[in-house]
Amino acid sequence: MTNKPIDLRSDTVTQPTLAMRNAMMEAPLGDDVWGDDPTVNALQERCAALFGKKDACFVPSGTMANQLAIRSQTQPGDEIIIHGESHIVRYEAGGAAALSGCSFAIVEGARGFFTPDDVKELFRPDDFHFGRSSLVSLENTHNRGGGSIWPIQQLRDVCEVSHSLGLHTHLDGARIWHAIIESELDAATWGAPFDTISACFSKGLGCPAGSIVVGNKETIHAVRRFRKMFGGTMRQSGILAGAANFALDNHLERLKTDHIHAKTLARGLHAIDGVACDAETTDTNLVFFDIDKMLGDGASFCRKLWENGVLAEALDSQRIRFVTHLDVTEPEIERAIQITADICKHVSK
Repeated sequence: MTNKPIDLRSDTVTQPTLAMRNAMMEAPLGDDVWGDDPTVNALQERCAALFGKKDACFVPSGTMANQLAIRSQTQPGDEIIIHGESHIVRYEAGGAAALSGCSFAIVEGARGFFTPDDVKELFRPDDFHFGRSSLVSLENTHNRGGGSIWPIQQLRDVCEVSHSLGLHTHLDGARIWHAIIESELDAATWGAPFDTISACFSKGLGCPAGSIVVGNKETIHAVRRFRKMFGGTMRQSGILAGAANFALDNHLERLKTDHIHAKTLARGLHAIDGVACDAETTDTNLVFFDIDKMLGDGASFCRKLWENGVLAEALDSQRIRFVTHLDVTEPEIERAIQITADICKHVSK
């Protein structure tokens, strides 16, 4: 390959822009374990206000953010009502069981969504034979749902029923910024039904690391304690919080460009023989497509893409994901479509 690969594996592969690097270097620093890093404190206050909550805690990763939200709102032996395709279930190394002693009550539903009736059905009665239902977790946008955005009223209804049953509610908002920009509903609107929300700065916004957990004072106090227990406290972490503050100032609105690129990708892939891709359900920056078995399986197809200059991830035997982000240009999107079409044409001969 003479050209730089087109990296569509994830929106986590982005490199900080020069302006972001400068903001990181110029950020005032302290010691966040002592609570006196001014840049971290400013980011936490900003995010709490954005989501309409009282407090927030900056943490190294999205997985830690979710696990801290779980640990602070559950007890060992509790059960979490959650969609089976959620990141917390599939991609967090069994953290809920290992770190919080919780099990899952699995909900199914198209595109990562579920209903109030699903919550009612899985809610455990007060019986010592059963694990105690304590938390309902939603994901928005939903990764394996295709970057799908929850219908806002359905999301509210699920949380309302959950609270009526005495359950806490958590939003895995790793890519909530995409939902905010695409729906034109602000962070406080999306965050209002939830007791805790996690949001990631290294997905889509282009930061090198970092996530936030927001909630009420009591819950975030517990989050800080468990952050220490889990080894997630950092010292001069204002250097990372500086990137996050820069991203919130400069990289939110440009997510619209990633969504446009994703639609272009989806339409282009749909036109290729042997590929199934639905542009209508491509809500944000995640593009999922299925390949015919005559083209091989997802892993082998991704190897062919790699050999031809496109990096991608196979999620299932026939399912592949492309992710648009700030380091991918419009010409690269078009080239990725052409490379995929050329591979399909060659393999099917």
